[in-house]
Amino acid sequence: MSAVSAAAAAYIVAGLLFVLSLAGLSRHETARSGNTYGIAGMAIALVATIGLAARDLDATAVVLIVVAMVLGAGIGLWRAARVEMTGMPELIAILHSFVGLAAVLVGWNGYLSVEREGAEQTEVPAELLGIHSAEVAIGVFIGAVTFTGSIVAFLKLSARIKSNPLMLPGHNWLNLGALVAFVALTVWFVASPALGALAAVTVLALALGWHLVASIGGGDMPVVVSMLNSYSGWAAAASGFLLDNNLLIITGALVGSSGAYLSYIMCAAMNRSFLSVIAGGFGNEGSTAAAGVDGEHTEITAEETAELLRGAKSVVITPGYGMAVAHAQGPVADLTRKLTEAGVEVRFGIHPVAGRLPGHMNVLLAEAKVPYDVVLEMDEINDDLAGTSVVLVIGANDTVNPAAMDDPGSPIAGMPVLRVWEAEHVVVFKRSMNTGYAGVQNPLFFRENTRMLFGDARERVEDILRAL
Repeated sequence: MSAVSAAAAAYIVAGLLFVLSLAGLSRHETARSGNTYGIAGMAIALVATIGLAARDLDATAVVLIVVAMVLGAGIGLWRAARVEMTGMPELIAILHSFVGLAAVLVGWNGYLSVEREGAEQTEVPAELLGIHSAEVAIGVFIGAVTFTGSIVAFLKLSARIKSNPLMLPGHNWLNLGALVAFVALTVWFVASPALGALAAVTVLALALGWHLVASIGGGDMPVVVSMLNSYSGWAAAASGFLLDNNLLIITGALVGSSGAYLSYIMCAAMNRSFLSVIAGGFGNEGSTAAAGVDGEHTEITAEETAELLRGAKSVVITPGYGMAVAHAQGPVADLTRKLTEAGVEVRFGIHPVAGRLPGHMNVLLAEAKVPYDVVLEMDEINDDLAGTSVVLVIGANDTVNPAAMDDPGSPIAGMPVLRVWEAEHVVVFKRSMNTGYAGVQNPLFFRENTRMLFGDARERVEDILRAL
């Protein structure tokens, strides 16, 4: 078997493993095996690609490639071992930026080796040069948008910049104008490949990527992470066309399409327009400030909360990012087991955008060994909340905010939320009365059946366990 045939066969196996990986990652019970399939597929792809490339490279080039892989793997393992679950969203965002940057570099390499004036190349027939030029421009554009968009997402998720949306005058027209300019520049570059045209495409795309994500508010950031995942996939597919690598095209298309579909599902769950989010908040000019909320909150102690739980028939726990920050998932799992042993029905209500990325809370609870069958999605638990004795809101804010239903002027207006206020008693775990990630005050805190339990969520749950 020739090296080309062997590589093609390996690519088919790797592609199938990637499909199995996506299927496995769609369910809690099979997520670990799905991750294993993905790792195996990528290992096979790397070995096959290096083996195929080694035919045309000298020993020095192969050694440099291996050194780069070892360095990259070392950095990846180091970061994976050190990152906490609270830092996972921003880590994913910055990894997306690397994919975008790689696509930009591949595109520029394609120009320098083929279209550049005076370049000696035999890779692309003259009749296909226009197609290659279009691939270069499109690949650079998608990669650059992904690169700067992911950097902005990283900065917002890590609280290095404010999460509020950037609302420049006429920002929608700026986005549309950038797309029109990109089409015009691409036509120019295809007709007459020139350094200036490609540089203009790169700068335009970098600015558009920054503006697109900067224009999206904190409440929609989980969708943005998913959207950037999709963009990184299409950037990889564009690189695959330039490098004539079928597996990169397949893998990029899988990531791009699955990320886009996940973004669409999340937008539907949040009652958000898919086009609005991917276009940088198109049409959301009116929802920039929430109406003021007046009232007085009522505090509760851990001992009083334990007393409520002793007399409860059913308890629903709705976690949010605050649970992740406090590393409270372990004590929460212990509390779940203790209440269940006492005959109390305990379930979890997970909002689609709880945390900072899709499935964030599910991963935390699985890590703490909470049984999968008591972890329910918002649509599965919402109708049961009215008959629930006690709801524990641990570190959640925007996802349990009644303003989404009652205040048309709220930035989160129309977003489906967990209707925790319908329960008999609500206990909210918070460090302070500060607003949530979307910058919106929550009238839930001032309702008659709501009590505030202040302090570190982990410490308060441990206090409740001791009182029980």
